[in-house]
Amino acid sequence: MLIPYQMLEADTLQRLLEDFVTRDGTDNGYDDTLEQRVARLRTMLERREVLIVFHPDTGDTSLAHRRDVPREMLDELE
Repeated sequence: MLIPYQMLEADTLQRLLEDFVTRDGTDNGYDDTLEQRVARLRTMLERREVLIVFHPDTGDTSLAHRRDVPREMLDELE
Protein backbone atom coordinates (compact mmCIF):
# COMPACT_ATOMS: atom_id res chain seq x y z
CA MET A 1 0.00 0.00 0.00
CA LEU A 2 1.38 3.42 -0.96
CA ILE A 3 1.11 6.25 1.53
CA PRO A 4 1.13 9.81 0.15
CA TYR A 5 3.78 11.70 2.10
CA GLN A 6 1.31 14.57 2.62
CA MET A 7 -0.82 12.29 4.81
CA LEU A 8 1.92 11.95 7.42
CA GLU A 9 2.38 14.35 10.31
CA ALA A 10 5.42 16.57 9.74
CA ASP A 11 7.31 15.00 12.67
CA THR A 12 6.54 11.48 11.50
CA LEU A 13 7.74 12.21 7.98
CA GLN A 14 10.91 13.83 9.31
CA ARG A 15 11.69 10.79 11.47
CA LEU A 16 11.00 8.42 8.57
CA LEU A 17 13.37 10.35 6.29
CA GLU A 18 16.08 10.61 8.95
CA ASP A 19 15.79 6.91 9.70
CA PHE A 20 16.19 6.07 6.03
CA VAL A 21 19.20 8.29 5.33
CA THR A 22 21.06 7.06 8.42
CA ARG A 23 20.68 3.33 7.70
CA ASP A 24 23.69 1.22 6.83
CA GLY A 25 24.25 1.16 3.10
CA THR A 26 22.62 4.51 2.37
CA ASP A 27 25.74 6.63 2.79
CA ASN A 28 26.59 8.01 -0.63
CA GLY A 29 30.24 8.64 0.27
CA TYR A 30 29.84 12.41 0.23
CA ASP A 31 30.17 14.71 3.20
CA ASP A 32 26.55 15.83 3.10
CA THR A 33 24.95 16.74 6.40
CA LEU A 34 21.93 14.89 7.70
CA GLU A 35 19.81 17.91 6.81
CA GLN A 36 21.08 17.91 3.21
CA ARG A 37 20.41 14.21 2.79
CA VAL A 38 16.90 14.55 4.24
CA ALA A 39 16.18 17.57 2.03
CA ARG A 40 17.28 15.68 -1.08
CA LEU A 41 15.07 12.72 -0.16
CA ARG A 42 12.13 15.03 0.59
CA THR A 43 12.51 16.57 -2.88
CA MET A 44 12.46 13.10 -4.39
CA LEU A 45 9.20 12.38 -2.52
CA GLU A 46 7.67 15.63 -3.76
CA ARG A 47 8.61 14.70 -7.33
CA ARG A 48 7.22 11.18 -6.80
CA GLU A 49 10.59 9.67 -7.65
CA VAL A 50 10.54 7.92 -4.26
CA LEU A 51 7.37 6.60 -2.63
CA ILE A 52 6.39 5.54 0.88
CA VAL A 53 5.33 1.90 0.98
CA PHE A 54 3.41 0.42 3.92
CA HIS A 55 3.53 -3.36 4.25
CA PRO A 56 0.31 -4.32 6.09
CA ASP A 57 1.39 -7.91 6.70
CA THR A 58 4.45 -6.81 8.70
CA GLY A 59 3.49 -3.28 9.75
CA ASP A 60 6.73 -1.98 8.25
CA THR A 61 7.10 1.22 6.29
CA SER A 62 9.80 1.67 3.69
CA LEU A 63 10.83 4.00 0.91
CA ALA A 64 11.10 2.70 -2.64
CA HIS A 65 12.21 4.21 -5.89
CA ARG A 66 9.25 4.57 -8.23
CA ARG A 67 10.79 2.18 -10.76
CA ASP A 68 10.82 -0.56 -8.09
CA VAL A 69 7.13 -0.22 -7.20
CA PRO A 70 4.71 -2.62 -8.94
CA ARG A 71 2.50 -0.96 -11.53
CA GLU A 72 -0.72 -1.95 -9.74
CA MET A 73 0.47 -0.07 -6.65
CA LEU A 74 1.26 3.01 -8.74
CA ASP A 75 -2.31 2.97 -10.02
CA GLU A 76 -3.43 3.69 -6.42
CA LEU A 77 -1.88 7.15 -6.68
CA GLU A 78 -3.94 8.19 -9.67
